[in-house]
Amino acid sequence: MQSTAILLLSLGFFTAGAQQQPSPAAGSLRRFDNFPSNFVDPRTVEVWLPDGYNTKKKYAVLYMHDGQMLFDSTTTWNKQEWGVDETMGRLLAESKIRDCIVVGIWNNGPKRHSEYFPQKPFEALTTAQREALLQEARSAKNPLFSEKIQSDNYLRFLVQELKPFVDKQFSTHKNRKNTFIAGSSMGGLISLYAICEYPKVFGGAACLSTHWTGIFRAEDNPVPAAFMQYLEKKLPTPRTHKIYFDHGTATLDALYPPFQQQADAVLRARGFTDKNWITRVFEGADHSEKAWQQRLEIPVVFCWATTERSSF
Repeated sequence: MQSTAILLLSLGFFTAGAQQQPSPAAGSLRRFDNFPSNFVDPRTVEVWLPDGYNTKKKYAVLYMHDGQMLFDSTTTWNKQEWGVDETMGRLLAESKIRDCIVVGIWNNGPKRHSEYFPQKPFEALTTAQREALLQEARSAKNPLFSEKIQSDNYLRFLVQELKPFVDKQFSTHKNRKNTFIAGSSMGGLISLYAICEYPKVFGGAACLSTHWTGIFRAEDNPVPAAFMQYLEKKLPTPRTHKIYFDHGTATLDALYPPFQQQADAVLRARGFTDKNWITRVFEGADHSEKAWQQRLEIPVVFCWATTERSSF
């Protein structure tokens, strides 16, 4: 039976895109506005196809969060971008990575934190800790969480609705080995959560500037410990998965080193080595799309290198 998304596409329920359209410097974009879901609010999804995309070939798929920040700085709120199209296009032209496409999933604005915050670690907190966490704010008039945690539903949307749609509409490898997920900050957290919750779907995650604190302070914060306890129980096997972590040392990234070190210890204990895991530190790098653009090549090559580093 067709999924809701596939059925609505066939009926013409997707709009052509009333919002400003990104213009990629390499490859092309297929855009689906108001992508429907039974689990979360509709949102824009953009699929980047490399130059020469050919339905006679099969392509690996990289799913990326915060899709509105990936391709064109002229359309973003801070006039920065990841430069995904330039980086992927160049690496493909240089034959450094195998054929792949990128699926950019737009975040849901005020609900971003609620959709990206890993739900099971949150539920492992005490009632008092959960209630206090939900009261956190960016500013006096800007709450951090606009609604209850929805990350399990967000992942259901990705796995049960979006991935089947992408695999039907595009020429993809559907297996775990060719399906990765990536993001930065809270997008790094939800990417890690995705491979832990769906280890048979995602073969790996690239987590840039992973926001281990969950909120904007490290002191008196039970969140990192809850994340580590979750990882100890749920981290997938290194025999079939790859994980990339990094962080800078400036602005918000300055919070992350002690918690990244704790996560690294968990990975080592679970048998991860340099064949299937990288953690990198970039001195002086801040928490921004400009910084992530400068190092995007590293996780992309790690994920999609034409010459495998292991038997993965």
